[in-house]
Amino acid sequence: MKVLIYKTAEEVKAQAARRLLMSVQRTPQSVLGLATGGTMEDVYAELVKQTHRHAASWAQVTTFNLDEYWGIPIDSPASYRTYMNHHLFNHINVDLDATHIPPSEGENPDLAAAQYEARISGAGGIDLQLLGIGVNGHIGFNEPTSSLASKTRLKTLTQSTRDANRRFFDTMEQVPRYALTVGIGTIMASEECLLVATGSSKAPAVQAMIEGPLAASCPASALQMHQKVTVMLDEDAARDLELRSYYQLVHPDGQESAVSDG
Repeated sequence: MKVLIYKTAEEVKAQAARRLLMSVQRTPQSVLGLATGGTMEDVYAELVKQTHRHAASWAQVTTFNLDEYWGIPIDSPASYRTYMNHHLFNHINVDLDATHIPPSEGENPDLAAAQYEARISGAGGIDLQLLGIGVNGHIGFNEPTSSLASKTRLKTLTQSTRDANRRFFDTMEQVPRYALTVGIGTIMASEECLLVATGSSKAPAVQAMIEGPLAASCPASALQMHQKVTVMLDEDAARDLELRSYYQLVHPDGQESAVSDG
Protein backbone atom coordinates (compact mmCIF):
# COMPACT_ATOMS: atom_id res chain seq x y z
CA MET A 1 0.00 0.00 0.00
CA LYS A 2 1.48 3.31 -1.09
CA VAL A 3 0.59 6.16 1.31
CA LEU A 4 1.02 9.68 -0.05
CA ILE A 5 0.52 12.60 2.34
CA TYR A 6 0.01 16.16 1.07
CA LYS A 7 -0.18 19.39 3.02
CA THR A 8 -3.66 20.41 1.85
CA ALA A 9 -6.89 18.87 0.64
CA GLU A 10 -6.57 20.87 -2.57
CA GLU A 11 -3.27 19.15 -3.37
CA VAL A 12 -4.80 15.74 -2.71
CA LYS A 13 -7.72 16.32 -5.04
CA ALA A 14 -5.52 17.77 -7.79
CA GLN A 15 -3.17 14.79 -7.61
CA ALA A 16 -6.06 12.32 -7.61
CA ALA A 17 -7.49 13.98 -10.72
CA ARG A 18 -4.06 13.85 -12.34
CA ARG A 19 -3.80 10.12 -11.64
CA LEU A 20 -7.22 9.43 -13.17
CA LEU A 21 -6.41 11.46 -16.25
CA MET A 22 -3.09 9.66 -16.66
CA SER A 23 -4.99 6.38 -16.84
CA VAL A 24 -7.19 7.76 -19.62
CA GLN A 25 -4.24 9.16 -21.53
CA ARG A 26 -2.12 6.01 -21.25
CA THR A 27 -4.99 3.63 -22.01
CA PRO A 28 -7.73 5.33 -24.06
CA GLN A 29 -10.00 2.30 -23.55
CA SER A 30 -9.65 2.39 -19.76
CA VAL A 31 -12.35 0.89 -17.57
CA LEU A 32 -12.64 3.16 -14.56
CA GLY A 33 -14.47 2.53 -11.31
CA LEU A 34 -15.86 5.80 -9.96
CA ALA A 35 -17.09 7.01 -6.59
CA THR A 36 -19.33 9.78 -5.29
CA GLY A 37 -19.50 11.95 -2.18
CA GLY A 38 -18.36 15.37 -1.04
CA THR A 39 -14.65 14.66 -1.51
CA MET A 40 -15.17 13.56 -5.10
CA GLU A 41 -16.98 16.75 -6.11
CA ASP A 42 -13.70 18.66 -6.01
CA VAL A 43 -11.78 15.75 -7.56
CA TYR A 44 -14.15 15.76 -10.54
CA ALA A 45 -14.07 19.55 -10.84
CA GLU A 46 -10.28 19.37 -11.08
CA LEU A 47 -10.49 16.40 -13.45
CA VAL A 48 -12.71 18.39 -15.83
CA LYS A 49 -10.22 21.29 -15.77
CA GLN A 50 -7.27 19.01 -16.44
CA THR A 51 -9.13 17.17 -19.20
CA HIS A 52 -9.73 20.41 -21.09
CA ARG A 53 -6.27 21.77 -20.32
CA HIS A 54 -4.64 18.71 -21.88
CA ALA A 55 -7.28 18.19 -24.59
CA ALA A 56 -7.73 14.62 -23.36
CA SER A 57 -10.39 12.39 -24.88
CA TRP A 58 -12.79 10.16 -22.94
CA ALA A 59 -14.48 8.87 -26.09
CA GLN A 60 -13.39 5.26 -25.56
CA VAL A 61 -13.52 5.14 -21.76
CA THR A 62 -15.97 2.91 -19.90
CA THR A 63 -17.01 3.70 -16.32
CA PHE A 64 -18.76 1.81 -13.54
CA ASN A 65 -19.91 3.59 -10.41
CA LEU A 66 -19.62 1.90 -7.05
CA ASP A 67 -23.16 2.34 -5.85
CA GLU A 68 -26.61 3.86 -6.10
CA TYR A 69 -29.43 4.39 -3.64
CA TRP A 70 -32.21 1.83 -3.95
CA GLY A 71 -35.79 3.05 -4.09
CA ILE A 72 -35.42 6.49 -5.66
CA PRO A 73 -36.04 7.50 -9.30
CA ILE A 74 -32.90 7.51 -11.43
CA ASP A 75 -33.59 11.13 -12.38
CA SER A 76 -33.95 12.24 -8.75
CA PRO A 77 -31.72 15.21 -7.84
CA ALA A 78 -30.27 12.95 -5.12
CA SER A 79 -29.46 9.99 -7.38
CA TYR A 80 -25.86 9.21 -8.20
CA ARG A 81 -26.68 9.25 -11.91
CA THR A 82 -27.68 12.89 -11.47
CA TYR A 83 -24.54 13.49 -9.40
CA MET A 84 -22.21 11.97 -11.99
CA ASN A 85 -23.82 13.76 -14.92
CA HIS A 86 -23.66 17.08 -13.09
CA HIS A 87 -20.12 16.81 -11.74
CA LEU A 88 -18.34 14.94 -14.54
CA PHE A 89 -20.08 13.30 -17.49
CA ASN A 90 -21.78 16.42 -18.86
CA HIS A 91 -18.43 18.21 -19.03
CA ILE A 92 -16.29 15.67 -20.91
CA ASN A 93 -16.70 13.80 -24.18
CA VAL A 94 -17.52 10.44 -22.60
CA ASP A 95 -20.16 8.27 -24.26
CA LEU A 96 -23.04 8.26 -21.75
CA ASP A 97 -23.97 4.75 -22.90
CA ALA A 98 -20.56 3.63 -21.62
CA THR A 99 -21.16 5.09 -18.15
CA HIS A 100 -22.75 2.56 -15.83
CA ILE A 101 -24.42 3.14 -12.48
CA PRO A 102 -26.27 0.46 -10.50
CA PRO A 103 -30.06 0.50 -10.94
CA SER A 104 -32.03 2.43 -8.33
CA GLU A 105 -35.42 0.76 -8.81
CA GLY A 106 -36.93 -2.57 -9.78
CA GLU A 107 -38.80 -5.60 -8.54
CA ASN A 108 -35.73 -7.79 -8.05
CA PRO A 109 -32.66 -6.09 -6.55
CA ASP A 110 -30.77 -9.39 -6.41
CA LEU A 111 -31.16 -9.84 -10.17
CA ALA A 112 -30.20 -6.19 -10.78
CA ALA A 113 -27.05 -6.69 -8.68
CA ALA A 114 -26.09 -9.86 -10.52
CA GLN A 115 -26.57 -8.17 -13.88
CA TYR A 116 -24.40 -5.23 -12.83
CA GLU A 117 -21.66 -7.57 -11.64
CA ALA A 118 -21.86 -9.36 -15.01
CA ARG A 119 -21.45 -6.06 -16.89
CA ILE A 120 -18.25 -5.34 -14.97
CA SER A 121 -16.92 -8.80 -15.79
CA GLY A 122 -17.99 -8.42 -19.42
CA ALA A 123 -15.97 -5.22 -19.69
CA GLY A 124 -12.87 -7.07 -18.52
CA GLY A 125 -12.97 -5.80 -14.94
CA ILE A 126 -11.92 -2.46 -13.49
CA ASP A 127 -8.51 -1.06 -14.43
CA LEU A 128 -8.46 1.73 -11.84
CA GLN A 129 -10.97 1.96 -8.99
CA LEU A 130 -11.43 5.35 -7.32
CA LEU A 131 -12.51 5.12 -3.66
CA GLY A 132 -13.45 7.32 -0.78
CA ILE A 133 -13.80 6.10 2.80
CA GLY A 134 -16.66 6.59 5.25
CA VAL A 135 -16.14 7.65 8.84
CA ASN A 136 -17.00 4.08 9.83
CA GLY A 137 -14.50 2.62 7.37
CA HIS A 138 -16.91 1.71 4.61
CA ILE A 139 -15.91 1.67 0.94
CA GLY A 140 -18.71 1.88 -1.56
CA PHE A 141 -21.71 1.16 0.64
CA ASN A 142 -20.02 -1.88 2.15
CA GLU A 143 -20.83 -1.15 5.77
CA PRO A 144 -19.01 -2.71 8.75
CA THR A 145 -19.48 -6.52 8.95
CA SER A 146 -19.73 -6.74 5.15
CA SER A 147 -18.15 -9.88 3.74
CA LEU A 148 -14.63 -9.18 2.53
CA ALA A 149 -15.38 -11.44 -0.44
CA SER A 150 -18.75 -9.83 -1.29
CA LYS A 151 -20.01 -9.09 -4.79
CA THR A 152 -22.52 -6.47 -5.95
CA ARG A 153 -25.65 -6.66 -3.79
CA LEU A 154 -28.30 -4.73 -1.85
CA LYS A 155 -27.07 -3.35 1.48
CA THR A 156 -28.85 -1.74 4.42
CA LEU A 157 -27.21 1.57 5.28
CA THR A 158 -26.08 2.32 8.82
CA GLN A 159 -27.51 5.30 10.67
CA SER A 160 -24.11 7.04 10.56
CA THR A 161 -24.03 6.72 6.77
CA ARG A 162 -27.57 8.03 6.47
CA ASP A 163 -26.67 10.92 8.78
CA ALA A 164 -23.65 11.76 6.60
CA ASN A 165 -25.87 11.83 3.49
CA ARG A 166 -28.68 13.80 5.12
CA ARG A 167 -27.47 17.04 3.53
CA PHE A 168 -28.49 15.81 0.08
CA PHE A 169 -32.16 15.43 1.07
CA ASP A 170 -34.89 17.74 2.36
CA THR A 171 -35.72 15.57 5.37
CA MET A 172 -34.16 12.64 7.20
CA GLU A 173 -37.14 10.50 6.24
CA GLN A 174 -36.20 10.91 2.57
CA VAL A 175 -32.70 9.51 3.04
CA PRO A 176 -32.73 5.98 1.56
CA ARG A 177 -32.22 3.01 3.85
CA TYR A 178 -30.81 0.77 1.13
CA ALA A 179 -28.28 0.94 -1.68
CA LEU A 180 -27.07 -1.34 -4.43
CA THR A 181 -23.30 -1.48 -4.05
CA VAL A 182 -20.33 -3.13 -5.70
CA GLY A 183 -18.89 -5.60 -3.21
CA ILE A 184 -15.50 -5.68 -1.52
CA GLY A 185 -14.55 -8.76 -3.51
CA THR A 186 -15.33 -6.90 -6.74
CA ILE A 187 -13.26 -3.93 -5.61
CA MET A 188 -10.39 -6.25 -4.73
CA ALA A 189 -10.50 -7.71 -8.25
CA SER A 190 -9.65 -4.28 -9.70
CA GLU A 191 -6.19 -4.00 -11.21
CA GLU A 192 -5.45 -0.90 -9.16
CA CYS A 193 -7.17 1.14 -6.45
CA LEU A 194 -6.85 4.83 -5.63
CA LEU A 195 -8.33 5.92 -2.29
CA VAL A 196 -8.72 9.61 -1.48
CA ALA A 197 -9.43 10.98 2.01
CA THR A 198 -9.28 14.49 3.43
CA GLY A 199 -10.22 16.07 6.73
CA SER A 200 -9.80 15.10 10.36
CA SER A 201 -13.17 13.34 10.52
CA LYS A 202 -11.69 10.58 8.33
CA ALA A 203 -8.51 10.18 10.41
CA PRO A 204 -9.67 7.28 12.65
CA ALA A 205 -11.01 5.30 9.67
CA VAL A 206 -7.82 5.96 7.69
CA GLN A 207 -5.67 4.73 10.57
CA ALA A 208 -7.78 1.59 10.95
CA MET A 209 -7.62 0.95 7.21
CA ILE A 210 -3.84 1.29 6.90
CA GLU A 211 -2.48 0.19 10.28
CA GLY A 212 -5.30 -1.70 11.97
CA PRO A 213 -6.06 -5.41 11.73
CA LEU A 214 -7.76 -6.89 8.69
CA ALA A 215 -11.33 -6.90 9.96
CA ALA A 216 -14.91 -6.70 8.75
CA SER A 217 -15.42 -3.95 11.34
CA CYS A 218 -13.38 -1.73 8.99
CA PRO A 219 -14.26 -2.85 5.45
CA ALA A 220 -11.54 -0.66 3.91
CA SER A 221 -8.90 -2.70 5.74
CA ALA A 222 -9.39 -5.35 3.04
CA LEU A 223 -7.25 -3.10 0.83
CA GLN A 224 -4.23 -4.25 2.84
CA MET A 225 -4.52 -7.45 0.82
CA HIS A 226 -4.63 -5.71 -2.59
CA GLN A 227 -1.40 -5.77 -4.58
CA LYS A 228 -1.65 -2.20 -5.90
CA VAL A 229 -3.27 0.49 -3.78
CA THR A 230 -2.41 4.18 -3.56
CA VAL A 231 -3.84 6.21 -0.68
CA MET A 232 -3.81 10.00 -1.03
CA LEU A 233 -4.29 11.96 2.21
CA ASP A 234 -4.04 15.48 3.48
CA GLU A 235 -2.33 16.12 6.81
CA ASP A 236 -5.63 16.14 8.70
CA ALA A 237 -6.71 12.74 7.41
CA ALA A 238 -3.22 11.38 8.18
CA ARG A 239 -3.30 12.73 11.73
CA ASP A 240 -3.71 9.40 13.57
CA LEU A 241 -1.19 7.35 11.59
CA GLU A 242 1.41 5.91 13.95
CA LEU A 243 3.92 5.39 11.13
CA ARG A 244 3.27 8.73 9.48
CA SER A 245 6.94 9.76 9.59
CA TYR A 246 7.87 6.54 7.78
CA TYR A 247 5.35 7.13 4.99
CA GLN A 248 6.72 10.64 4.56
CA LEU A 249 10.28 9.28 4.49
CA VAL A 250 9.39 6.88 1.67
CA HIS A 251 7.35 9.48 -0.25
CA PRO A 252 8.31 12.97 0.96
CA ASP A 253 5.67 15.63 0.27
CA GLY A 254 3.50 13.01 -1.41
CA GLN A 255 5.97 12.50 -4.24
CA GLU A 256 5.98 9.04 -5.77
CA SER A 257 9.36 7.43 -6.24
CA ALA A 258 10.89 4.30 -7.68
CA VAL A 259 10.42 2.58 -4.33
CA SER A 260 7.94 -0.29 -4.46
CA ASP A 261 5.91 0.30 -1.35
CA GLY A 262 3.46 -2.61 -1.56
